[in-house]
Parts: sequence; C-alpha cells; structure tokens
Amino acid sequence: MSVSKAIEILKKGGIVIFPTDTAFGIGCRVDDYEAVKRLFKIRNRPENQPAPVLVDSVSMAEKVLTSPLPDNVRHLMKDYWPGSLTVIWYCRKNLIPPPVRGGGGLLGVRVPDHSQALTIIKGTGVPILGPSANFHGKNTPFEFKDLDPALVRLADFTVPGDCTVRQVSTVIDTTPSPWRIIRQGASVVEINRYKRHEK
Repeated sequence: MSVSKAIEILKKGGIVIFPTDTAFGIGCRVDDYEAVKRLFKIRNRPENQPAPVLVDSVSMAEKVLTSPLPDNVRHLMKDYWPGSLTVIWYCRKNLIPPPVRGGGGLLGVRVPDHSQALTIIKGTGVPILGPSANFHGKNTPFEFKDLDPALVRLADFTVPGDCTVRQVSTVIDTTPSPWRIIRQGASVVEINRYKRHEK
C-alpha cells in the first residue's frame, strides 16, 4: 500500500522518502523542474552540486543519457546493475533540470538492487532524483530510525522499509580516460578490466 501511494504522489510531482539498497533516499520525478527545485531547497543542497538519479534499467538510463553509450560503459552497467554503483556519463541536457546535473552536462545514474525502490521507479515511469534522505552535509540514513524527523515532515510521504547494503554507492566517472573513481563505496570495481571494451 505504501509503495502504491508513493508512486501516486511522485506522479503528481510530490516528494517521497523511500528505502534503497544503499540508504534511504528522497526523490521526485526528474522531469518535474518545480519538484526538483523544491527537493534541493528542502535538503539545503546548493544547486551547483549535482545529485544522483535512480532508474529501473539500462534502457531507462539511455533515455536521459547521450547515445550511443560506449561498449565499455554498457558492460559496466550490465555487470553491476542492479547494485550499489553510480555511473557518470553525458546526459541529454534538455531532459535534465540544471540543478540535477549541477549546471553541467554530466549525470550520475544507478539501478538500485531493492524491490521497493525498483517498484516505485517502474510505477512512476520516469527516472527519479535519488540523493540520500538527509539535510545537506548531515549523516546518511542507513536505517529508518536514522531519518531526521524534520526532513520527514517536509516530504510528502515516507515509505517504511529496510536498506540491505547500508553503505554508500561507489561512484565512477566514465567520461575521462582512464575512468575515475569519484567515491569508493559498497561496489568494488576493477576499472582496468573494462579497457578491452573500448572502441
């Protein structure tokens, strides 16, 4: 019931807190500029600092990323998705509001390995903004009890549940050569093995 209500609220441009594999996230439709601006304001996050986007599949990611994806980037996604890996690639700027991409042209995307989160994304039908559910600079909530009541009050709905990994995602920027690990998290990736897929 809570998942279906979350989908209904997100479709209408609302903001929802929900569990993922890594941590609790707070999200909205990525294609709703007003919702995006409201989410950044709620979290006190500067609009020049990009936020990750959650998708339900590689194909959904391709709808907001520039194409074609290089073979090695596609292999990386298929090897680690769903899972705790955020992949940065060039995005279709006309589809992604400036705050989500920090005013630039890159976007971090991830398919969470969590049934509730995936159901919410699929039900909403579009990528969902997916930063952790905390005020900017505060502790990441890995459990329901870690959520700040003040943030919960500012959101339109909160989905109860459990995070399975309880670690931040690993973030890899695949735009330079060689790739760069921006943040080491739960997924351990040997980026050198993907060189063989480069065109």
